[in-house]
Amino acid sequence: MPNIDNLKKYKNIHMIGIGGVSMSGIAAILKNWGFNVTGSDASNSETVENLIKSGINVTIGHDIASVCNADVVVYSAAVKNDDPEIIEANRLNIPTIERADFLGEITRCYSDTICISGTHGKTTTTSMISLAFIEAKKDPSIQVGAYLKPIGGNYLVGNSDHFIIEACEYVESFLKFSPKAEVILNIDNDHLDYFKTFDNIKNAFIKYVKLLPDDGILVVNGDDKNCLDLRNFAKSSVSVTTYGINNKDVDFYADNIVFNEDGFASFDVYHNKELFGHFRLSVPGKHNVLNALACISLCSNYSIDASCLEVALQKFTGAHRRFEYKGKMNNNVSVYDDYGHHPTEILATAKSLMNKKYNESWVIFQPHTYSRTKNLLDDFANALLNFDNIIVLDIYAARESNTYGISSKDLVDKIQSLGKNALYIPNFDECVSFVKSHVKPNDIIMTLGAGTVTNIGPMLVDND
Repeated sequence: MPNIDNLKKYKNIHMIGIGGVSMSGIAAILKNWGFNVTGSDASNSETVENLIKSGINVTIGHDIASVCNADVVVYSAAVKNDDPEIIEANRLNIPTIERADFLGEITRCYSDTICISGTHGKTTTTSMISLAFIEAKKDPSIQVGAYLKPIGGNYLVGNSDHFIIEACEYVESFLKFSPKAEVILNIDNDHLDYFKTFDNIKNAFIKYVKLLPDDGILVVNGDDKNCLDLRNFAKSSVSVTTYGINNKDVDFYADNIVFNEDGFASFDVYHNKELFGHFRLSVPGKHNVLNALACISLCSNYSIDASCLEVALQKFTGAHRRFEYKGKMNNNVSVYDDYGHHPTEILATAKSLMNKKYNESWVIFQPHTYSRTKNLLDDFANALLNFDNIIVLDIYAARESNTYGISSKDLVDKIQSLGKNALYIPNFDECVSFVKSHVKPNDIIMTLGAGTVTNIGPMLVDND
């Protein structure tokens, strides 16, 4: 059982933004440990309803009364200093703790916190590892960044010392955790609104690796030089496991990769140059072979055998918004939705699509944040060239205001300058109408981005 001594000073815990992906998981864990948990959120959701069913009192809107009775107030990063509940907590001298800091406290309750990090693939790999631990009956607690069907949500509360979580590098929040094991999938140019330079991103990961204890476990992608370099910054006693596809000078590598007509891979895995097992995935794309290798590499450190991993990985059909099938339109047109919002992710999605059978491909892309669009404009344009038909929606601002002088029209212009047609259609209804009138039999459509673009798939399928 986890050791919760460091949290016992808080009997009543109030959470602002409790419906968030990470906040809801924290709330469920605290409730399971016997704390009195209350929360508030700006809107109702399936996650909020699940928390209420578990016995947590959640208010839609502000809940000043619960703040008054709290020993601590935990808030998500989206909550500002002028929030009425934060103001009330400060007035009453009740401690307030940001989500990542509080999650760091929870990681210290477990003797085995397993952190999955990297610029891309965190949610998928966390999901794969979670299912492997469940299949091996290790009773883990889990926090994953999307709805995962086998656990019926984005979190699972177990009673072992294993705590499997995503660890995001944005604003260096992963430095607040206390990991026993780290899986580092890749290091890419992202979140430049915060990091400014790629060197700063690499330095954040170096600091992160240094958090590992003497008996820690480090799993790194051998196809990514920046990941491999991190071995040099871990304590000499840390157990390092490497994996790859292109680089065969690693502990685990995949060979004989074959894709079926759904784009799902089957492949052999070699450990120390000897056959370890044969694996079949139920998610598309070569990048998911790498994610599966990361899972296998981590789980080998926990003596989870190949047969157990083969079952778990084949059972995994994808997390919410990761190449998620939304349905069919008339004329056998398939519609998918994906969270990809970085050029590397778009390229991986496009390549995954190419392993499927279809007539022409369509992408409806919603750029995510002005800073990312501005900094990676050329990379976005080149990645989107891999689709036959390109539609770009307005930029989804997220946390930003447009101080960058950038628009989606700039991205469309860039694509057109590279010799391919692209359309700027900001209105969702007009976008859906255009696609319906121009799509051909057996085409395939991908809605892509981390924002509201996910609403378009159902509009295409439901109204057809």
